[in-house]
Amino acid sequence: MTPPAPRDKRPLQTPELYRYVLDHNPPLDPVLRDLVETTRARFPERAGMQSAQEQGPLLAFLVRLIGARRVVEVGTFTGFSALAMARALPADGTLLACDVSEEWTAVAREFWARAGVADRIDLRIAPALETLRALPAEPGIDLVYLDADKGNYVNYWEELVPRLRPGGLLVADNVLYHGEVADPDAGGSAAAIRAFNDHVVADERTEAIMLTVADGVTIARRR
Repeated sequence: MTPPAPRDKRPLQTPELYRYVLDHNPPLDPVLRDLVETTRARFPERAGMQSAQEQGPLLAFLVRLIGARRVVEVGTFTGFSALAMARALPADGTLLACDVSEEWTAVAREFWARAGVADRIDLRIAPALETLRALPAEPGIDLVYLDADKGNYVNYWEELVPRLRPGGLLVADNVLYHGEVADPDAGGSAAAIRAFNDHVVADERTEAIMLTVADGVTIARRR
């Protein structure tokens, strides 16, 4: 017997509804708002790489929820998500930020300093796989935010999951990849994300949930 089609309960995402969602989430503080606008002004063709506005409060909430002290971010861009998470860390917390662009992260450094959290963030300008492979092998990371080159998502996952403490979280962005993951003929980054999503589902080391937040967010917990 064919199972019934799932019922779609999603409302149509209009600009007015999106504004309503933002208005009922924790607001961005002035520094984060200014960072969003500065990114759009300085890098108009790349601004879509910045995490969605609602993801900043979500990441900060997760940091506080699990009492994270050691956070790793793969893909920092201009520093929006790193700033949101660093603000939520306790005074002795640290965030390792991995990126390859001095130009983009120069903006990040500027705003981290303005927010008073620069001393909590260790920025490494190098291929992220090199940085991750140099980390201690034992589990010690509390939370990871993965938002980098899609072709390496599985590789990043394999370096990070063994280093997550039990109960630690790995949050992956763009897991819907503009809706293209539903197209089996899609190639490129969409195909890489499809492979990543299948990899996550099959990994018995973690339990994971995929959410339709922004361009899709998976939150995985190390068993």
